[in-house]
Amino acid sequence: MPILVTGGAGYIGSHTVRALEKQGREVIVVDNLSKGHRSAVKNSPLYVGDLGDRAFLEDLFKKYKIDAVIHFAALSLVGESVQHPDAYFKNNVGHALTLLDVMCENNVNKIVFSSTAAVYGEPEIVPIPEDHPKDPTSPYGESKLFVEKILNRYDQAYGIKYCSLRYFNAAGADPKGDIGEDHSPETHLIPIVLQTLLGKRDSVKIFGTDYPTPDGTCIRDYIHVNDLSDAHILAVDALERGSESKIYNLGNGKGFSVREVIETIEKVTGKMVPAEESERRPGDPAVLVASSQKIIDELGWKPQYPSLDDIIETAWNWHKQFPNGFPD
Repeated sequence: MPILVTGGAGYIGSHTVRALEKQGREVIVVDNLSKGHRSAVKNSPLYVGDLGDRAFLEDLFKKYKIDAVIHFAALSLVGESVQHPDAYFKNNVGHALTLLDVMCENNVNKIVFSSTAAVYGEPEIVPIPEDHPKDPTSPYGESKLFVEKILNRYDQAYGIKYCSLRYFNAAGADPKGDIGEDHSPETHLIPIVLQTLLGKRDSVKIFGTDYPTPDGTCIRDYIHVNDLSDAHILAVDALERGSESKIYNLGNGKGFSVREVIETIEKVTGKMVPAEESERRPGDPAVLVASSQKIIDELGWKPQYPSLDDIIETAWNWHKQFPNGFPD
């Protein structure tokens, strides 16, 4: 029976669709293409529509006997969410409710939810465990935490089992080089640096050099997008085996500073990165590093790309082939 992947034309979604296809799974992709790309979906059927359109979803669930849902579709820019919280709550929370209601109507009781480390807010403990206090500093993080709470209630009331995966910094691209990271606007450090090397930007800004870290710049946990996709499949498999609802962190468990990332990119590409120092951005914690021991112990997840060099090499391969991103 097919798996429905919402937001499957997006960055992490398209890599997860490919991983499912490699396993021989039937995949149905839904995306409104506001952030995703039609050409990122190579083989599975893509239905262009909005999760807020209940009739669209109902028709899809009637057409296919869907076994489980992997839910990526969401707005995800922290700064934008502060400026437009209404859009984030309507889209991320409201549309998730519509999806869950249609799932209930069609007796689909398994969902893997794309969550975020932003649910934690300013970390009190590093590496961050799943039971760390949740205090999001942005509407984006709040919207994801709201959905996690909704999932818990739907499990209690309707028996929908869920696996919520809280990502840290997704990075890299499929080694084949034909799908990768293409956001507009781009806010992630690694693609911004690589775009600069390709002449798409004048320089890279280092926001804050006086943090309490070894080199004064922020430290983040980078995880390869294919390692994320592997975790989604493990989560689906666990739910299909009858697992209870779970929440897991996804990260490499090791942090790299902004300067370390830039230095590694210079080493991998053989090019010097033009960088300029700037003031701190409000709300940027000094260190965000995950503890992923729970999913390692319970589902046997093991990152295949623990090296920052390897992560950057796959990203560079994609950006060199597609310096302007996807054609559509």
